[in-house]
Amino acid sequence: MNIRLENPADYREVENLTREAFWNVYRPGCTEHYVLNLYRSNPDFIPELDFVMEEDGCLIGHVMFSKAELVLSDGTRKPSWTFGPISIHPDFKRKGYGLRLLNYALERAREMGVGFLCMEGNIDFYKHAGFGLASRLGIHYHDMPREEEVPFFLAQELLPGWLKANGIVEATYCPPKGYFVADDNPDAFEAYEASFPPKEKLRLPGQLGYEE
Repeated sequence: MNIRLENPADYREVENLTREAFWNVYRPGCTEHYVLNLYRSNPDFIPELDFVMEEDGCLIGHVMFSKAELVLSDGTRKPSWTFGPISIHPDFKRKGYGLRLLNYALERAREMGVGFLCMEGNIDFYKHAGFGLASRLGIHYHDMPREEEVPFFLAQELLPGWLKANGIVEATYCPPKGYFVADDNPDAFEAYEASFPPKEKLRLPGQLGYEE
């Protein structure tokens, strides 16, 4: 197993890997590969934290990091960070590869001075990498009532005491705008999606908005 920085020669293969990893997971089909396609030219993208994982010379995993913001009650904006999508090929899921890739990337982020991460995900997995509910750190999700404990909104201080050192007692997390490009540009997304082999879109239990 090898983890290294992504390079341009990897781009299409990594996007296909991301498509395979997320297909029909959160919605029929997926959009994460399109987010990745456009995000590499986004000023919030952090190329020093853009990693691929290889097994026997084959790409099986990928994760990228991005700049984000925390907004204090007086409107002051503070830097923050996030990551994702994080992708593991379906043939290698539930074998510990995702956690190994994430822990490697978190350590590199820590070495770069990344102090605080917010993200959306399943706490049952991400708690093993040190994440907990963001609300318990006084950080609120931008799209929910401030008093609500959002079970999928997670955070971690990579540098202990970073929030206090930056004068942050309570704040609202603002995710990078680049994560919503498929919703903002549906025609461009559909044209991009058409460049991949067809796959069946299915409505499945566990997806957002699924109803029996």
